[in-house]
Amino acid sequence: MELGYIFSGLIVGILVGLTGVGGGSLMTPLLVFLFNFSPAVAVGTDLLFAAITKTGGVFVHHGTHGSVDWKIVRQLAFGSLPAAVLTILVLRYLDQNSKDISGVITYSLGIALVLTSIAVLIRSYLKRHAPPISRESNEGRFGRWQPAVTITVGVVLGILVTLSSVGAGALGTVALFFLYPRLPALKVVGTDLAHAIPLTALAGAGHWTLGNVNFTLLATLLIGSLPGIWIGSHLSARIPDKILRPILASILLLIGLKFVTN
Repeated sequence: MELGYIFSGLIVGILVGLTGVGGGSLMTPLLVFLFNFSPAVAVGTDLLFAAITKTGGVFVHHGTHGSVDWKIVRQLAFGSLPAAVLTILVLRYLDQNSKDISGVITYSLGIALVLTSIAVLIRSYLKRHAPPISRESNEGRFGRWQPAVTITVGVVLGILVTLSSVGAGALGTVALFFLYPRLPALKVVGTDLAHAIPLTALAGAGHWTLGNVNFTLLATLLIGSLPGIWIGSHLSARIPDKILRPILASILLLIGLKFVTN
């Protein structure tokens, strides 16, 4: 079975490298449907998986490209990190009062996957119709209300990511493209990655305290996914994005609807 986990990590890593869509939207449903892990364990394990795999990307974006806007990262984190902590506390309360939290997590996972499928489709549209990049690259859409709106978006991401492990990648980048239409695409990706690491690490640690992390599974997934991401990144230039994204969006939509209707 460990070979199966490694192979699954490889496939998901390749898809992440090809599409840029976060591993949570791909890995978590795979763990639930193919390997029969409970939704809670799949989410908790995948959160720490995401925190580890995204760390290398931030080193590249910050150190090599200088493409992280730390002001935006801070504003998102002001909303997302407290929201993640409060969500874990709510899950702990439900668990201690003999209420099944798997239903809450399953439904949240379905909603997050449906939203991600939409985000996969509209991301290219937002990029194509973005206004020209200005010197003030972090100039936002909402003027003086921009910090408050960004923090609010962080709150939503914090709750959704903690409940489902989905959203730190695809939903985060689409939110940034919408909030900061003049932000260069490279900075959007770098900023989203930098925000995702503390969020997924904190949420993953919270799930660990709930007993929702399988470390053997985590290690085997990493063995497969890290080379998979490298392979997928090199293949991405050879497969047309306009073909791959609609297929991926359709798959995520179908899986999301299955979670919601279960």
